[in-house]
Amino acid sequence: MARTTRRSTTHLSRRLVQLYAGLALYGASSALLVRAELGLEPWGVLHQGLAELTGISIGVVSIIVGAVVLLLWIPLRQRPGLGTVSNVFVVGLAMDGTLAVVGELDGYGLRVPALVLGIVLNGVATGLYIAARFGPGPRDGLMTGLNRVTGRSIRLVRTAIEVAVVATGFALGGSLGVGTVVYALAIGPLAQLFLRVFALPEPTAPAVTAAPGITAAPGEPSTPAPPVGSGPVAAPAPGQAILPQ
Repeated sequence: MARTTRRSTTHLSRRLVQLYAGLALYGASSALLVRAELGLEPWGVLHQGLAELTGISIGVVSIIVGAVVLLLWIPLRQRPGLGTVSNVFVVGLAMDGTLAVVGELDGYGLRVPALVLGIVLNGVATGLYIAARFGPGPRDGLMTGLNRVTGRSIRLVRTAIEVAVVATGFALGGSLGVGTVVYALAIGPLAQLFLRVFALPEPTAPAVTAAPGITAAPGEPSTPAPPVGSGPVAAPAPGQAILPQ
């Protein structure tokens, strides 16, 4: 029993490490896309446009937008998890922190590698974060909530949201470019790859011992106990990566 408890605690600890490492890396990778100045991911375009309009740092804008989107979960009856709430704050703070360390880049010799590195690290971050199974990001929760309420497909809902986000961000001064296109084409396959790399096995659960005087029927398997620390978070459907936005 003690050994099983230790395994479950280790499993939960690893999930927490993956969660916060993934969120921090996601913010850092988004900052690299900003420094590359070759186009941002859809929500990044909106964040940058709002940052240009308000004079607030892009990381703080990301936090504010995430909090507003999270409020939209209420009428959609979505239930946030630890990962959802953490996403709102950690990504924005990591983004501003990275921008403070990495200055502006001169020339394509630096900006193109920064773009490629940012996209790849974004895929790594997505795999780490989703595989931890602590709930979707606020923006993806908005997508799945609208899917459930409207009955429209995930693909249609996501496309509509991101087109609206990109158009609004671009109108406010956000950056669109080749990086936006490359990101859109590459992030799905990268996320799927790193989801497999960072997938966590479920901890082994002990068999339930029959009470004294009660004998299990021949050939009837014992009922395993649910894993400790595992939340009621469904894994993404095969081939569909839910991004931690």
